Amino acid sequence: MVGGSPSPLWPPQDTPGAPTPAPGSRAGARRGAAFGALLRLLYVVLPGLKWDWRPVMWGVVIITMLGGAIVAITQTDVKRLLAYSSIAHAGFILAGVIAGTGEGISSVLFYLAAYSFVTIGAFAVVTLVRDAGGEATHLSKWAGLGRRSPLVAAVFAVFLLAFAGIPLTSGFSGKFAVFKAAAQSGAGALVVVGVIASAIAAFFYIRVIVLMFFSEPKPEGPTVAVPSPLTMTAIGMGVLVTVVLGVAPQYFLDLASQAGGFVR
Repeated sequence: MVGGSPSPLWPPQDTPGAPTPAPGSRAGARRGAAFGALLRLLYVVLPGLKWDWRPVMWGVVIITMLGGAIVAITQTDVKRLLAYSSIAHAGFILAGVIAGTGEGISSVLFYLAAYSFVTIGAFAVVTLVRDAGGEATHLSKWAGLGRRSPLVAAVFAVFLLAFAGIPLTSGFSGKFAVFKAAAQSGAGALVVVGVIASAIAAFFYIRVIVLMFFSEPKPEGPTVAVPSPLTMTAIGMGVLVTVVLGVAPQYFLDLASQAGGFVR
């Protein structure tokens, strides 16, 4: 349920309240648990088989990074775009796993934390953009959103820039950390593929930003629901973490390094 009074930047809409960002929360939790289990398996259960599983992982990482980015670029639905792009992000994280070093593990943990907050915040914003049929997820509905609801569009743009790995966002810090660890472990070719996949991914993230701010809003376009306290908290925390981890990541990288000791 949504609550609070309407404002010019968060205009209410005629249908019942927007749902809370449960899909994004579940996705972030499942992804974190899956990678945590994978790290334990590779570095605790199978430490002596590194040269057996590493070539296979190379293929998985390359296919995941490029495949996720290429499929995402064809999407016309915001939710599907975020979902398919998450496949590419899984590949970026796996690049840190392949490093097989303490720095690789800490970079994976840092990326997982950063990406989880961005994902939850982005899905929370998507639930607010609605029309008569419910959530307006088709990209055409988001045209001119920056003029209709500047604050909502600006917040979503911050999340998209983080997904794209633009400097001063948590996405840039996370990608730099995993690519650095991979390069130092001798996986430089994998980093090159990762940079190419990142460039492809950046295209469709920037495309959405351009659509929101440089397109004319449609008269029958969607409105933005007043967020519930839970949704507002998810969005606020997402923006805060995205900015803090992008501007001053070193302290949190050190924390991730300490946490990595428990994985090993």
